[in-house]
Amino acid sequence: MARRLSSLVVMVLLECGLTALTAAQQRMQEGPQIFATKCATCHGLDGQGGERGPDIAGRRELQQMSDAALWGIVRKGIASAGMPSFRSLGETKIEAVVQQLRQLQGHGTSLPQPGDPERGKALFSGKAGCGQCHTLNGEGGFLGADLSSYASTQSAEEIRSAITDPNKNLDRRQWTVVVTSRDGTTSTGIARSEDNFSLLLQTEDGAFHSFTKTDLQSIEHQPRSLMPADYGARLSRGEIDDVVSYLVKVARAHPTRKPIEKEN
Repeated sequence: MARRLSSLVVMVLLECGLTALTAAQQRMQEGPQIFATKCATCHGLDGQGGERGPDIAGRRELQQMSDAALWGIVRKGIASAGMPSFRSLGETKIEAVVQQLRQLQGHGTSLPQPGDPERGKALFSGKAGCGQCHTLNGEGGFLGADLSSYASTQSAEEIRSAITDPNKNLDRRQWTVVVTSRDGTTSTGIARSEDNFSLLLQTEDGAFHSFTKTDLQSIEHQPRSLMPADYGARLSRGEIDDVVSYLVKVARAHPTRKPIEKEN
């Protein structure tokens, strides 16, 4: 009886392995053809760019993106850059396109992420204090952006840069706002809503405060982030790598993604 069960298990495992191998082989075969018909018109057959599209094979920032991030770009497109959505291709064919791009980039899978995600998790909620402002899978603060899927569209270097230089290319909506009341009391935070007459400010403790502008002495919009600008000094390079690795791991497992690490 034990031998029969053992044989059955082996057969099942072999069948699963063959199925996975067949799917992988299918993607390898479909990738070049789909890329040639859908992507090469703009990006060239070699992916190194053409008259209508940029180099996507040699650009380091694209090489550093995860497969999941590239999958999301192909699926959603980039309207601002004139790239259409290829949602109609379906999951398997989009995955085949990503794998073909990896081949053109010189490697079959996304580059390994630096750092240790478990150490990064401890740093995120501990020494670095990221969780005081940022939400991750429904837990943490709400002053900063939700980072649950943030790393799915950012390279490791882009995430590192955002940590060490938060004021670089800062969205005006994230500028620090300092409000001074007529009695001299000041409040510092981020403007969540503002018009000609009123201001809704979220302060650093996460609380919301509504102001009527005629009751204020001044409102100052400062081109700096509330995020600490000294992480490059407070954390070692290895610790920052750990945090980056943790964010990547969380993004890959985020519930809004497909089981095979793809964005909706």
